[in-house]
Amino acid sequence: MADSRPIQPETLPSRTGADVVAPETVDPVGHRGQLVIKDRAVERIAAAAALQVPGVIRQRGGLSLFTGRDLPRADVTTGGGAVAVNLYIAAEWPYDAAALTRRVHDAVDRQLHELTGLPVHELNVLVAATSVAEPAERSEPSVPVEYTEADIVARTEYRAPVPVVAPLPPLAHPAAAPAAALIAVGALALAFAAARELLIVRGTYAGAPWLRNSFEWFGRLHWQSWIAPVAAALVLLGVVLVVVAVKPRRRTHVPLQVSGPVPTVWMRRTDLARMCSAHASTLPGVYAARTVVDRRRALVSIVGSGEESTADLVAAVRGAVAPNLELLAEPIALVVQVHRPRTAR
Repeated sequence: MADSRPIQPETLPSRTGADVVAPETVDPVGHRGQLVIKDRAVERIAAAAALQVPGVIRQRGGLSLFTGRDLPRADVTTGGGAVAVNLYIAAEWPYDAAALTRRVHDAVDRQLHELTGLPVHELNVLVAATSVAEPAERSEPSVPVEYTEADIVARTEYRAPVPVVAPLPPLAHPAAAPAAALIAVGALALAFAAARELLIVRGTYAGAPWLRNSFEWFGRLHWQSWIAPVAAALVLLGVVLVVVAVKPRRRTHVPLQVSGPVPTVWMRRTDLARMCSAHASTLPGVYAARTVVDRRRALVSIVGSGEESTADLVAAVRGAVAPNLELLAEPIALVVQVHRPRTAR
C-alpha cells in the first residue's frame, strides 16, 4: 500500500564561511613557501630601468661579444633584506653627466623598490662608455622620468673637520739594503746546502755531506792563533750591522711652499742647483755658472768677465737666483762666488 503522506522538503543546516573549511585544515601563510629573488633578476630589472632613461643607450659588439658584458649591466649584491647595485651604463653624446646619473639613479631605485620590494642600500652609477646612439635605438620609446635640477644639489651637512696628516717626505734607500741583500743570498745558499744534505741522508743523491763534515771539523777544532782576529772581526761586523739597521734614512728632496698646511711638493737638491745655474748663466757678463745646494746654503760659483765689477755681478746673480730659493719651505742662505778668467787677471 502506498504511503499517502506528503513529501516535506528537507532543510539542510546552514553553513557559514568558517564552517566551509575546518580550521585545522587551513595552511598558515608562513608554511606556503617563500619568494626568492635571485641576483640575476635584480640585474635585469636594473638594466631595463636604466634603458628607460633618455640618454642611456644599449652598447653591444666589440670585445663584449667575447666577454658577454654588454651595457647597461649591473653587479648586484643582496643580503640582509637589502640590495646593493653597481650599474654600468653607456651614454649618448653629448650629455650632462650629473643630470643623467641622477635620473638613472632615481629610475632604477624606483623600479627595484616597486618590482622586488627590496630596499636599495647602495646604488652606484658609472658611465662606462660614450657613443652615438644607433637609429634603431633612438626610435625606441622611452618613459620620461620626473626630474628637477634641484635634485642634484648636494645637501649642506655638518662634517667633522678632516685631520691633517703630513705625508712622508722622500727618503733615500735604507743603508741596510745591501746588507739585507747579502743576508738573503746567504740564507738561500744555506737552504740549498740543507736541501742537499737532506737528499744525501735519504739516499737520493750520492755525494760528500757538507754540513756534517763542517760541524765535525768545528767539533775537533781547538784554540788557534787566528781565532782571536776572526772573533774580533765578527764582533765589529755585528756592531756595524746594528748601526746600519738603526741609521735614519737621508732626505733626498727639499719641500716647496704650497697653499696647504703641510708640504706636499718636493724637489731634489740637484734640480734646484741646475735651476739656479741656468738662471745665473743667462746674465750678461757671466761665462759659466755652477751651483751646489746642501742643507744650509746654496753656493753659486760664476766665472765673470773683466768688464763687470764683482759687486755688480753678485747683485745680478742674487736678483736672478733668489726668487728660485724663495720657493723652498725651509729657506737657505745664498752665497755667490765670482771667479775671473785667467786672461782677465
